[in-house]
Parts: sequence; structure tokens; C-alpha cells
Amino acid sequence: MKTMQYLIALFITLLAFNANAAVKINHWQTTSGSDVYFVENHDLPIIDMSVNFPAGSSHDTKATSGVAGVTKYMMTLGADGLSEEAITNQFADIGAILGGELDLDRAAFKLRTLTSEQAKALTVFNKILHKPDFPQAILEREKTRIIAGLQEAATRPESISNKAFMQALYGAHPYGLDESGEVDTITAMRREDLIAFYQQYYTAKSATIALIGDMTEAQAREIAENVSKGLPQSAAVAKIAEVTLPEAASTQNINHPASQSHILLGYPGVKRGDADYFPLYVGNYILGGGGFVSRLTEEVREKRGLVYSVYSYFMPMGELGPFQIGLQTKREQASDALKVVNETLAKFMQNGVTEKELKAAKSNITGGFPMRIDSNSKILDYLSVIGFYKLPLTYLDDFNKEVEKVTAVQIKDAFNRRIKPDHFVSVIVGGQ
Repeated sequence: MKTMQYLIALFITLLAFNANAAVKINHWQTTSGSDVYFVENHDLPIIDMSVNFPAGSSHDTKATSGVAGVTKYMMTLGADGLSEEAITNQFADIGAILGGELDLDRAAFKLRTLTSEQAKALTVFNKILHKPDFPQAILEREKTRIIAGLQEAATRPESISNKAFMQALYGAHPYGLDESGEVDTITAMRREDLIAFYQQYYTAKSATIALIGDMTEAQAREIAENVSKGLPQSAAVAKIAEVTLPEAASTQNINHPASQSHILLGYPGVKRGDADYFPLYVGNYILGGGGFVSRLTEEVREKRGLVYSVYSYFMPMGELGPFQIGLQTKREQASDALKVVNETLAKFMQNGVTEKELKAAKSNITGGFPMRIDSNSKILDYLSVIGFYKLPLTYLDDFNKEVEKVTAVQIKDAFNRRIKPDHFVSVIVGGQ
């Protein structure tokens, strides 16, 4: 364990890749139909792996909300006869690290292990992916914990606003479902629901396997084959429905005793791989994504002192992810703060950005990009996104080039075609 900790510390200290070096991504399919994305790097005796499935919360229904998240989590709590404790101990004994994530589109499992311990680590990892047990007693325990968490979240203004915003923005579309589920759906959840979800969405034909580190391509192919062949061999998962754009503006005021108002407003934004992505990305950096150098922060916080924080972002997904503006302010200042936000956005949409702003934004974005790919774990995350969303293999090499190509005209055009403030969805928790 100490050896692993030392290597991780060294790994953080030393860059796994030269910041300006190209990242060579190899891609192939396993015999069972899984897509594999691999980067070879022998700087340290560590391998990183991520297996992604189209098993995010958008594959729930209103009646089964929460099944996606519980299925993914329960897979790590018992597999092929190994108990939750046994899984944890076996990884700990060899210094391996199990991780993962769940979002609207994806469920991902990650593994980091020393090259010398990869056989043991992969044995346990594959059991989790191939033979989850979904123990009934553990499921009942977790349902109780999740329900308590949902009840507690229902009292927090941040959780209330996020949930109400997504529901208002997406309506009946599955992006509007809460990833954590609802009290009634969690209460009704059965072990059979998890098994059915696993069999339908954790298929070999839908899996994306990302690998990076101390292995040859031949070794990576063998690892990927072993992962893929043990997964359910049913049909690939169908795409989710397209998002319907709001036809009119809506505002929801939710009473809450908090001293601050939590405000969210926005509109469906972009998909992964969208042609407008880079103009919108660079433009949003100037509008509200660049922290203290953004217009929203300058106008609402610095000049007028109306908010504690204000931001905007695009979250590209498989379908139109949200464009969101968020702010927190004193209850008595909520109306004034929201007015300035809307005025700043309107001016941005009407007049566009200046060449000075554009030059500064490009410099900050491209200058910071090397830090986003300066370790194997960061590149692994990009490999997963590139593979899952079928982005070009040259995406990392092309990123700064695409940013530099963006013009002020493109930014104004993209925002005015894609973002409709007159149809914004707004949620205010805490009153005005």
C-alpha cells in the first residue's frame, strides 16, 4: 500500500505527458462489439481503466426513477459471491483504487492499479462488471439510506432549485428525472428491477472501454476482450429521445426560509459534437464561465455587489444539455440581481463580444488546456468522453486549434440561434 501511495504522489508531481505533446489514441472494437480507446504510456508502472455504459439516469422512467443510480452503486457491493467487505479488502490489499461516476447519459466504472498487481485487480473488477449479486439485504439497507438522503435534500435550497430547474427545463423528457430518484420510487424498488436494468443497459455492444498506462496494445486488447466477453450479449442500447425546446418562458417561485435566494435560469443548450460547441464555449467563458473575468461577475458582483456568486455554463450531453445561469443573493436583492443578469445577457446577445475580450478568453482557455491533460487520470476521462460520444480521435490535439478559430461573429451568431432568453425557464428558491 505504501508503494502505491508513493507512486501516486510521484505521479502527481511528474507530468505523464509533455504538455505540448500529441496524445496518440488507438481505437478498435472487441469481438463482442465494445469500443476500445487506448493510450500507451510507460512513464510509471500504473494502468488506468474506465468502462462506460449508456446506463445513466436518462434511462430511468418516471415510475423507476433512481434505478440507474442504485444499480450502478449496488454492483460494487457484492459480486460473484464476494461481499462488499471482501471487494473493498481485495482492492486495498494490492493498493488498487475503484471509482466511477453516474450522470444523465453514462454509468462508468474506473480502476487504477499497479501494473504488477493488474491480474488480481482485474479479476475483482471483472466480477463487479460481469456478475453483480445485488444482495437483497444490502439493497434494503441502501434504500433506507437513499430515502433519508432524499428527505434531507428536500430541505436544502440548492437541491430544491436544481431539481425544480431540470424538471421545468425538460418536462417529460428523461433528462428531467432526478438522478437520486424519488421517495416513492426508491421505496417500491425491487432487486428484480436492478437485474433487469443491468441486463438491458450493461451490454457488450454498448460498452466503451478506455485504457491508458503501462501496457502494450496487445496487452490492452487482451484486457478489453476479457471485459467485453463477460458482459451481457444482448442488443445495443437505443438512443434516448430528442429534447423538446420550451415554447414560452416560465418562472417558478418556491418559498424557503433561507436568508439567500437561489436562482437558476436557462435553456436547452448543445449536444456533444455540436458544430456550435466551440463558439458557444468561448462565448460563455466571456459571459459567465471565466470566473472573475466574466461579464456576469463584473456586472452583478463587482460593480453592484448584488450576489455572492454568479456563473453560466453549457453542459453538452448526448442530447441537448442545459445552458444554465446560476446566482445566489440576499432575498431582498433577488429582483435587482436577476434584472442585472437579464440586462447583461441581453447586451451580450445584442452586441456580441469585443476583440479584446475574445483575445483574452482564447489566451486563458488555450493556456490552461495543457493542465487538463497533464496526467493519465485526466486523459482517461477525455478518452471516455471521446469514445462514448464518438468524437474525433484528434479531439485533444484539435481543441486549442478550434478555440483559436472562433470569431466574434461566430459567437454572436451561435448564441442568437441557439439561446432564446424569451423562452427561458427560471426557478427562484427563497423568494424575492
